[in-house]
Amino acid sequence: MKKTFYSNGKLLITGEYVVLDGAKAFALPTKFGQNLIVEEAENGSIHWKSYDHDGSIWFEENISFVSIIERKQYEEIHNIKNTLLEILHEAYLLNSNFITLSKGYTITTELTFPKFWGLGTSSTLINNIAQWLEIDAYELLKKSFGGSGYDLACAQNDSPIIYQLVNDSPTIQNIDFHPNFTQNIFFVYLNKKQSSKSAIASYIDKQGNIQKTIEIINAITKTIVSATEAKEFALALQKHEIEMSNVLELQTVQEALFEDFNGVIKSLGAWGGDFVLAISKDNPTDYFKERGFDVVIPYHEMIL
Repeated sequence: MKKTFYSNGKLLITGEYVVLDGAKAFALPTKFGQNLIVEEAENGSIHWKSYDHDGSIWFEENISFVSIIERKQYEEIHNIKNTLLEILHEAYLLNSNFITLSKGYTITTELTFPKFWGLGTSSTLINNIAQWLEIDAYELLKKSFGGSGYDLACAQNDSPIIYQLVNDSPTIQNIDFHPNFTQNIFFVYLNKKQSSKSAIASYIDKQGNIQKTIEIINAITKTIVSATEAKEFALALQKHEIEMSNVLELQTVQEALFEDFNGVIKSLGAWGGDFVLAISKDNPTDYFKERGFDVVIPYHEMIL
């Protein structure tokens, strides 16, 4: 019998990095996501095949049940396989039935966005596996990838959210976010994927007394989700960038790449890659394309 599971992608608008320390983060689930299709087989293993958004296969491998149970690790060139084995091993520890009560599987994943976009290739996979095996997605994340878990909240919710870790446990507040200026908001891909793991490690190295920063970011998040005017929203984004620039000891993306942009640009998630948010009076597509950034997506085409 074939079973299909789906999870939404994500964009983190406020609270990057400091969400790990309990700040309130504003996040948006995307119209893009990932499917997981599970079929029974009889090969004592999982035949795994992953498709990119264009139908091309980007990963295909046979993974034996034994390698999952023993958490076997292969040479570094098999990095994707090793990561998948790590997730499946932790899933096995949370619910062993999918191996002990099965003869094998054929599993297919299908992205509806290019895998290098950074919209949640890993988080949508973890959430889909958790749905399939009826285990806690946050527990699976904690034991495998790590991270705050806001991306899992986006995977599971079809509306904007405020996400916060309270005593290391996720709290999710669904909110209405329909300002009348969304036609002025665009998402721009910076032509490179950013590693969340290494970005988090860098943040942890730099952070000092973070409590004051958390209070500032929480206040900014409150302003952003309740803003009724584009100018108020843009100024709050700008304040957020300046605050995190000081914490991370990095230039803002607008200072580094788009100093002459007529509007405000904010990093989303890990600084230095993936998508940024741009807000301006005029459609900025030509501006970004002239500078070699061809993926410019209007708000209503990106966000659920």
